[in-house]
Amino acid sequence: MSYLYLVGAIMFEIFGTTCMKLSEGFTRTLPSIFIFIFYGISFAMLTLALKRLDLSLAYAIWAGLGTACITVIGIWYFNEPNSAFKMLSLALIIIGVVGLNLSNGGH
Repeated sequence: MSYLYLVGAIMFEIFGTTCMKLSEGFTRTLPSIFIFIFYGISFAMLTLALKRLDLSLAYAIWAGLGTACITVIGIWYFNEPNSAFKMLSLALIIIGVVGLNLSNGGH
C-alpha cells in the first residue's frame, strides 16, 4: 500500500509542477489554485508512504521520478529544447532511483 501512496504522491507532484508552468507566474487563477491543492495532496500521500518506506528511498523515488516525468512533459507538451546530454542526464536519474531501490533489498 505504501508504494501506491508513493505513486499517488508522484502523480500529484507532477500535476502541481505542471500547474506552476500553466499558472504563468500566478497570473492565471485556476492553475495557481491547483498548485497548492496538488502539492498538498502530494505531501499528504508522501507522508502516508513514509509510514512503511525508508525516507531516503521514498524521497529519492518521489523526487527522481517526478523530475524525470516533468522533463518529458516539458519537452513533449511545452516544446522545451531537447538534447542528447539532457536524455543522458534523465537516464542517470532513473538509474540512480533504480539503484537506490535495489540497494534497499528491492522492497
